[in-house]
Amino acid sequence: MTHRITVPFEGDGSGIGELTWGQFAAWRSMQVVEATEWTGGTMALSAGTTVAEVAATLRFIMSRHQSLRTRLVPDDGRLETGAPPKQALSSSGSVVLEVYDDDGDPERLAATIRARYEAAPWDPYTDWPVRMAVVADPRTGDALWFVALYCHMVIDGYGFEALIADLANLDPATGRHLAPVAGIQPLELAAAQQGPAARRQHQASLRYWEKHLRTIEPRRFPVPLPPRPERWCEATLTSPATHLALAVVAERAKVHSGTVLLAAYAVMLGRLSGQPVGAFRIVVSNRFRPGFAESVSNLAQAGLAVIDTGGAPFGEVIARTFKSQLTAGMYAYYHPRDLWALVDRVGAERGVDLDTGCYFNDRRRSAAAPGAVPSPAEVTAALEGSVLRWGPSSNEWDATCFLHVDPAADAVDLTWRVDTAAVSPAMLEECLRGIESLVVTAALAQTVAA
Repeated sequence: MTHRITVPFEGDGSGIGELTWGQFAAWRSMQVVEATEWTGGTMALSAGTTVAEVAATLRFIMSRHQSLRTRLVPDDGRLETGAPPKQALSSSGSVVLEVYDDDGDPERLAATIRARYEAAPWDPYTDWPVRMAVVADPRTGDALWFVALYCHMVIDGYGFEALIADLANLDPATGRHLAPVAGIQPLELAAAQQGPAARRQHQASLRYWEKHLRTIEPRRFPVPLPPRPERWCEATLTSPATHLALAVVAERAKVHSGTVLLAAYAVMLGRLSGQPVGAFRIVVSNRFRPGFAESVSNLAQAGLAVIDTGGAPFGEVIARTFKSQLTAGMYAYYHPRDLWALVDRVGAERGVDLDTGCYFNDRRRSAAAPGAVPSPAEVTAALEGSVLRWGPSSNEWDATCFLHVDPAADAVDLTWRVDTAAVSPAMLEECLRGIESLVVTAALAQTVAA
């Protein structure tokens, strides 16, 4: 590191309040896994970008978005009680921008900084939830690459997109804000979630969850397996053919391609587990709710989609999945503390340990499909480009299984992380390749239901 620039900021609002439902879930997750989750990344900067301009951008976002000026305080002034903390919004402060000299490979250096930021300890009671750096040309002083990470405690992936969109409201010449801040702010949201409208939605969500918790199979994978020494493992299938085939199938079925992938995932888990009806926790943005779309904060929650794949062709499974996704979205707004208590209570009443840890998260957003619908020949030819690679294994606690969908260059990445006490590595590979096969076969068929 060459030097550190202290960036002062000042913005509207201050005070202490309850955690929002999204903040509570992120806080509790950090306690369980003993790690901090971040969103953000690295990117090349336009030629001629200065370090001063990056510092001005950092000042702008810190001043403008209350979530980035939010830290935690103990509820009763003591950290050791284990009670949920509260959120504390500051009206002013300063944050550090780190500047690194280019070593000849600025992209690699930026990736190294990002990895270090993700691994470094973070104290939610004292540290700001933003880590930012630039790689600069030591001869000209120009900023070449940019690194920015934001703690999931205060922002989700959709909030990150809202943050990027809001940069259009910064006048780069003067630093002036060109429009008022849009979207609900965390303290405002926390207060609203104590009100009658949010409580009604919360209770409706719990009733929906309870109905399904009383009928789903207790274990997603009923046959226990001997876990590996490093219990959780993962693999990623990079599939150009799936990327192309999704466009064909989604166009025929008139649904988002993420629905097609979730349907294929449901089919494969039904085959692997022997249970055709499966419960999936899907990430719901909640940004269709009034005032949420442009909010730079953490609003996403896990909805419950129950999908029956039994006795149905793939086209029918897609239709069932679409309906289940819509219903799950309606009931994905709740206080997670009460949901966790509900899962425990229903499990105790049924005399079982309920497994609700099967997750699906499509992180592609607008990159979900290619432009023109490809031909069958293009889909078939793309199969040769599929690559399966194994990721790191660890004993860091995680869900039973979690499928992440990410964009790749002219492809889609399917990353499945599994608990080897439930899913073997062979099953993991079978699932990923099976999803590809299902979607490609459907694309090459005459109708999506074939």
